[in-house]
Amino acid sequence: MIPFNMRPEALAAEVKAFNEKLTEGMANMLAMQEGRAGVTPHEVIYQEDKLKLLHYLGDPEMERNPIPLLVVYALVNRPYMTDLQENRSTIKGLLEAAQDVYLIDWGYPDASDRYLTMDDYLNGYLDRCIDQLCERHGVEQVNLLGICQGGAFSLCYSALHPERVKNLVTMVTPVDFQTPDNMLSNWIQKVDVDLLVDTLGNIPGEMLNWTFLNLKPYQLMGQKYLGLVDMMGDKEVLKNFLRMEKWIFDSPDQAGETFRQFMKDFFQQNKLIKGEVELAGQPVKLANVTMPVLNIYADQDHLVPPAASKALANYVGSKDYAELSFNGGHIGVYVSGKAQKTIPPAIGYWLNERV
Repeated sequence: MIPFNMRPEALAAEVKAFNEKLTEGMANMLAMQEGRAGVTPHEVIYQEDKLKLLHYLGDPEMERNPIPLLVVYALVNRPYMTDLQENRSTIKGLLEAAQDVYLIDWGYPDASDRYLTMDDYLNGYLDRCIDQLCERHGVEQVNLLGICQGGAFSLCYSALHPERVKNLVTMVTPVDFQTPDNMLSNWIQKVDVDLLVDTLGNIPGEMLNWTFLNLKPYQLMGQKYLGLVDMMGDKEVLKNFLRMEKWIFDSPDQAGETFRQFMKDFFQQNKLIKGEVELAGQPVKLANVTMPVLNIYADQDHLVPPAASKALANYVGSKDYAELSFNGGHIGVYVSGKAQKTIPPAIGYWLNERV
């Protein structure tokens, strides 16, 4: 902010410096190549409809955990947040922690996917991906890492098929969807989900993205851009900023029937902790999650408050349950420098102790 009593020559110098920064920054931005969606080398080992199952290629000389690790990300954003830049990649950190890492890319649903249900996603796509990994590695179980909504999906799958999951890691995962500090849940309670889905079919990703941004409108839609001119002179900082912006606005549409069930059963009726979610006529009982569980939450998470995640301890049937807190927010747990030093190594250590 320019002080009201600034002398004319000082004001002129301030404007000149700003224009120089802006000119240099615009040149850097125009010269910027479009960033890749994920930076770690990988291969696609299985495809079905929109889905791709990725295998990440680490150091071939490193001895890895013999149980493959499958990352299950949310439907509402793109999974390359876990692999956004070279020096801040959860995927790379897991590879360095001796895990054999796979990830489900759910793709972009279109009108033909409107009637896909949670059962299709979990007992269909996810189950067949696990079939692929078990056959590929000659094992009967996999390790699951479920992130955000993908963590809720992983809990449901593990409750229905505990014999298929060796160890379960949940990261910033909602379990109790109606804790008092859950702003997103409070918004959703009054939404007529049936009318929304019946009217729109698939739910536009742009609409959901607008909702998330408005949870912190000043910080997420204003404040970050105020400092952009200062960033634009540093090509690496600018590249990382643009990668994040690309991810934020790269929002897939949501298959209508899956959105309907998730919003009504999980957010509005909190059925997960009540044992009342049903998939293919089978009740999802968290007490059936008997494998070892590592639950990771972020202390400053505005989307999934810590209490929403920590509730898991009260419902799972596992006798080997542990929690790991991260001093940061919902996105920082994947991309911040301090997260990279602690979260992937901790996951790797925990999994390697439970081979």
